[in-house]
Amino acid sequence: MKKATFYTIPLMIAALALPATAAHAHEPLYKNGRQIFLVAPDGSLLDYIPEYGSVVMGRDGRGRPILLDRNGNLVATEMSAGDYRAIRDSYGGAPAPAANGWGRRDWRQNDDRFAETPPPRWNDGPRAAFPQAPAIPAPANPDTSGERPAARTSSAKADMNVVALQVFLDRNGTSPGVIDGLMGDNVRKALEAYAEKSGRAIDPEADKETILQSLSLEGGLPVRTYTITAEDAAGPYVASIPSDYGEKAQLPALSYTSVSEMLAEKFHMDEALLKTLNPDADFSRPGTVIKVVTPGGKQKGAVARIIADKGRKQLFAYDAEGGLVAAYPATIGSNDTPSPSGTVTVERIAIDPNYTYDPKKNFKQGDNDRVLTINPGPNGPVGNVWIALSKPSYGIHGTPDPDRIGKTSSHGCVRLTNWDAQELAGMVSPGVTVEFID
Repeated sequence: MKKATFYTIPLMIAALALPATAAHAHEPLYKNGRQIFLVAPDGSLLDYIPEYGSVVMGRDGRGRPILLDRNGNLVATEMSAGDYRAIRDSYGGAPAPAANGWGRRDWRQNDDRFAETPPPRWNDGPRAAFPQAPAIPAPANPDTSGERPAARTSSAKADMNVVALQVFLDRNGTSPGVIDGLMGDNVRKALEAYAEKSGRAIDPEADKETILQSLSLEGGLPVRTYTITAEDAAGPYVASIPSDYGEKAQLPALSYTSVSEMLAEKFHMDEALLKTLNPDADFSRPGTVIKVVTPGGKQKGAVARIIADKGRKQLFAYDAEGGLVAAYPATIGSNDTPSPSGTVTVERIAIDPNYTYDPKKNFKQGDNDRVLTINPGPNGPVGNVWIALSKPSYGIHGTPDPDRIGKTSSHGCVRLTNWDAQELAGMVSPGVTVEFID
């Protein structure tokens, strides 16, 4: 069998949006407004859509998408309606016999139009087109269900091309923050950081195929399935997180409020995107199979120097040789409570810390006028990580609101998503310098 060229995955992503056995015999798919048939090696039409994870994508000698099983055997060739009908008609309306070897090297015996040609370079073919996720409407009323309300307040449509780009950046240590399928400032800043780290720039439009090739070869497709476990459903969870610090201090833990919130953070996703990809999912039910993005693992290395860029709202971590190890979108201070200036150092790192609120040393929150101890949890004021700095009461920490990173202000500290703060905490040690620049 001819070796396939693996470089694009549009049909695989499209299949994620369909049931595993959807499509009856002879029923076409639709992609980019065109009818697309999945033609089996014997010339018949596939009467099902292969289940996600059971096949991989490649290209045949003419550059057409093909589906292969894990042993490299041809499952189907993707054909336009015109191509399929031309071949079908050449056999009097019947499928080509299996002996003729559809999809194999000898298919040119059936029709000269399908004679093999050298496979195209990865960037010679049409650009991959991910299906658009449905629009995510703004809630009509405040969410009182106990789940954290999404920060998105306008109707927005997640672009799966942007999701793939965000996953690519996440895997390469230049965090885009929350993966939400929206091309915003955090993504653009991550692209610039990627160019600094790798020495090459990525054009989100022109380099879609490069991004997909990298994802498929390193870490797998940007979207995969996940089965909710009994542990996921069990929690513990809290009904809601109050805004008042006095009420927070009465909770035994600042836990997640729902399985969907926990899973969104686990996979670095916007909770609204998770629910859009799984509109009918019961997240509280163990065994439920859902679609999630596939972010990267934690970056490894020893960070020797950190730059907190107030103007860019971005944090850069460098090794001892000056190489960029990781970059993260950040919320850094505000006009009322600015971050420090100059250089400080890391003093200690705390995972799942308590939070001590002192209105005389910190800011005034509500009517609270006494010292309060708020128990740990991802929805605590500093998330699940606290990297204390040598300037008292200042630190680098996580957040209960990852979708607001880089878009709001803080009380003088450097705020990251919980997963970015956890990654950074694993690479720093006491004595690392942190330089604040304007």
